[in-house]
Amino acid sequence: MGSPMLRARITSPLTELDRKREQTPVPKEWAYAPAPESRDVVSIEDRYGHFVGGQWLEPSDTYTTISPATEETLAEVGQATPEEVEGAVAAAREAFENGWSGIAPAERAKYLFRIARILQERSREFAVLESLNGGKPIKESRDVDLPLAAAHFFYYAGWADKLEYAFPNRRPRPIGVAGQIIPWNFPLLMLSWKIAPALAAGNTVVLKPAETTPLSALLFADVLRQAELPPGVVNIVTGDGRAGAALVKSEGVDKIAFTGSTEVGKAIQRELAGTGKRLTLELGGKAANIIFDDAALDQAVEGIVNGIYFNQGHVCCAGSRLLVQESIYEPVVEKLKRRLTTLRVGDPLDKNTDVGAINSKQQLDKIRELVEAGEDEGAEIYQPPCRLPEKGYWFVPTVFTNVAQSYRIAQEEIFGPVLSVLTFRTPEEAVEKANNTPYGLSAGVWTEKGSRILWMAERLRAGVVWANTFNRFDPTSPFGGYKESGFGREGGRHGLEPYINFDGSEPSGG
Repeated sequence: MGSPMLRARITSPLTELDRKREQTPVPKEWAYAPAPESRDVVSIEDRYGHFVGGQWLEPSDTYTTISPATEETLAEVGQATPEEVEGAVAAAREAFENGWSGIAPAERAKYLFRIARILQERSREFAVLESLNGGKPIKESRDVDLPLAAAHFFYYAGWADKLEYAFPNRRPRPIGVAGQIIPWNFPLLMLSWKIAPALAAGNTVVLKPAETTPLSALLFADVLRQAELPPGVVNIVTGDGRAGAALVKSEGVDKIAFTGSTEVGKAIQRELAGTGKRLTLELGGKAANIIFDDAALDQAVEGIVNGIYFNQGHVCCAGSRLLVQESIYEPVVEKLKRRLTTLRVGDPLDKNTDVGAINSKQQLDKIRELVEAGEDEGAEIYQPPCRLPEKGYWFVPTVFTNVAQSYRIAQEEIFGPVLSVLTFRTPEEAVEKANNTPYGLSAGVWTEKGSRILWMAERLRAGVVWANTFNRFDPTSPFGGYKESGFGREGGRHGLEPYINFDGSEPSGG
């Protein structure tokens, strides 16, 4: 036991140390110093035309594209007329018939590899431009969009000379000219999803980027120049929905690929009915993120945040409906609300920013309208304390609880940082509620039981089901939906098939 004197000598220094520690002030809050990425790494022209046949053509009309974070004008961009769209289609047709479709597949692969490497080399430049024109945080542009965009070109470069292996006994050949219309939420990534498989299969392309985010595609034209891609293989025309409609109606286009709203997708399908043109549609979603009582809750909360607040909720597969098992409802909501208080909303070019600007005033108005509808219908709203910038388009990350299945916020795609929380008791009820939507693009399941994951995935009517994660993408994995989320797949070997015709309806070896 030791003597009292010895015990005193041993404990005395510790007591003195504790006393000093108590006098040290403990910071009550942490503030992040601004860490802005430099805008100087990217050069934006004052005026852009259309990229057709390897040349820049002066547009007959223009509009302004802005930064949604500051509302400043970034550039004047061409508004394509039907005649200008037809010129781009003609250039794509000429390139297809006079070389590109007949080039050795291994040579096509070389061009795709070049594009992928150049995107990696210029990734910082593209990341800054994506955040400037689109409003998304720079850390997402830098760490998600750019690596994935390059990865898609690398992946499809590998398939270019292996199509006979991808589709055994079916003699694949290119379909011709592909018209591709992409959305504003992932400008460069959606471009890569569309262009890479089309070129790998031997097709030529006319791309129409979104009206509000055209600058990434226009800078990509310089990547094509660096890669020395033959003129006319990829053509880029900019403008609003009128330019997209002209591309859909063009008789020189053999296939349309569209990513965007369900309403526009339906209109395109009606327009193409009976024309014989190929069509793939990747449309809206209202994904369910399902949390079971045996899930790792802290991990699940991070997955919930990533599922709905990533890219300001501007994600077609966003987990905008949270289904929580009743027994863990309170701790999940409490942890989620606490986590929301740590999200940093602000300058998209600041490396500390978690949630950037809403892409446009039109989208912000839609988000506000649906949030007001949720409050009017009786849902309980929670928004963390948050100081928004005075200029630009912003919305506070939002959670709705006490949400009924019939509420608009539980049925309609908000496409913003707004989460609706519902509950369930049994796996059967979770499946029924998750499938109770016109959409069927994605879902998430959180549980430690592998058998339950498989059971749920078999019954969920969703094109993608994530297990203990959310919003993870890979070029080798197909992506697409059911019901009003569209049809066709992008990514993986499946992403090649919409760009390929086959000689004969039956496999030649069968």
